[in-house]
Amino acid sequence: MTTLLIKNAYIVTMDDKQTEIPNGGIFIRDGIIEKIGQASELPNTADEILDLKNHVVVPGLVNTHHHFYQTLTRAVPAAQDANLFNWLKTLYPIWAKIQPDDIFTSTQTALAELALSGCTTASDHLYLYPNASKLDDEIDAALQLGVRLQASRGSMSLGESQGGLPPDSVVDTEEAILKDSQRLIEKYHNAKHGAMTQIVLAPCSPFSVTTDLMKQSAKLAREYGVHLHTHLAETEDEEQFCLQKFGHRPVGYMQEVDWVGDDVWFAHAVYVNDEEIKVFAKHNCGVAHCPTSNMRLASGIAPIKEYRKAGVNVGLGVDGSASNDGSHLLSEVRNAMLVSRVKEGITGYSLSNDPNRKLMTAREALYLGTRGGAAVLGRNDIGSLEVGKCADFFAVNLNQLGFAGMHDPVSAIVFGQPVRVDYTVVNGRFVVKAGQLVTVDEGKIIERHNQAAKRLLES
Repeated sequence: MTTLLIKNAYIVTMDDKQTEIPNGGIFIRDGIIEKIGQASELPNTADEILDLKNHVVVPGLVNTHHHFYQTLTRAVPAAQDANLFNWLKTLYPIWAKIQPDDIFTSTQTALAELALSGCTTASDHLYLYPNASKLDDEIDAALQLGVRLQASRGSMSLGESQGGLPPDSVVDTEEAILKDSQRLIEKYHNAKHGAMTQIVLAPCSPFSVTTDLMKQSAKLAREYGVHLHTHLAETEDEEQFCLQKFGHRPVGYMQEVDWVGDDVWFAHAVYVNDEEIKVFAKHNCGVAHCPTSNMRLASGIAPIKEYRKAGVNVGLGVDGSASNDGSHLLSEVRNAMLVSRVKEGITGYSLSNDPNRKLMTAREALYLGTRGGAAVLGRNDIGSLEVGKCADFFAVNLNQLGFAGMHDPVSAIVFGQPVRVDYTVVNGRFVVKAGQLVTVDEGKIIERHNQAAKRLLES
């Protein structure tokens, strides 16, 4: 049995009462929070004691949508100024050259970035498997680095020859996809409290998979009790594709293929109407809000305020690192708050006209990144700092130049420019300590990753 004591920190619990504890402490035993409260009221002995005076401690951020492999193709010149469909068409041929080692390397690069930004749980969507690549390579890399992983077995089965967007060279047969999906669930999925690895079934998007694969994936997922995930309503192009190909708008198509329920969450969900928001709320579907990626690809602004008002669970995602060019989840919290305010401005925000109309606050944005993300992934063991939950949290030292003059320790880390966090703890174990990764060698990851990225563009 191992114990860890955190003391003298400003603790943001994100519990139901939104409790904040100045001079707080957390006592952790074997990766689980045993006590939390004023530091003076907690045991003063543990295997390790960490005094976090001047630090704010927040539940670990939960990343609900990412594509780790895309760290290999960031800022590719030909894809820098394209919208989604053209961006994809530019990058598909490059991704077709990815090797199994590249999956392992890119996973560690993305997770290292995420951990340094306060992320403790990440959902990744790996939907192409060229040259015998496997989701196993990603899972191995995540276990070594020490961040929780919702490993999505993505897929593409609708190639250009069948009217889809991706080239035939990067799609697989439905039979092979479903067989591998079942294998991965049986080998890796862990439904227990505190699981480090869970499997998700995630056909890529309406424009890259067949209707039959959507239906069969939903059936398989429900047989095994795992969650479902896909891109949806990201752009107006997708809306037109669905109307022409399936005779439905994207949300209507999801209803047609039995993809609504509390075991489903959608990435982006930008182009939805009021009735479709009600569908999400009625069936408890979740949404992964990816503000930076949506800005980068000029996709639009998701109706987050409307989702939350309707009771839809919303989490945050950094999305693919080639449509964001970074994996900084605390930055995503900030951008979620800011783009929400932009949307309010566009629609004529004015307190004088409507005193009940409020801007998204820093704490609300942090909620999306913590409790919101946990709810979207269907996990009740993470997302807040409470007795019995996993000891997943990050800490930021506020005694630094960028936070000088900040009068609110919680808002400081959202309104302020995003920083490298000082500590990230998962299951009571340090992944980042004193601002440095402790489970992997950062320098070696950078070197290995740059070599792989260079090879992809030169070969």
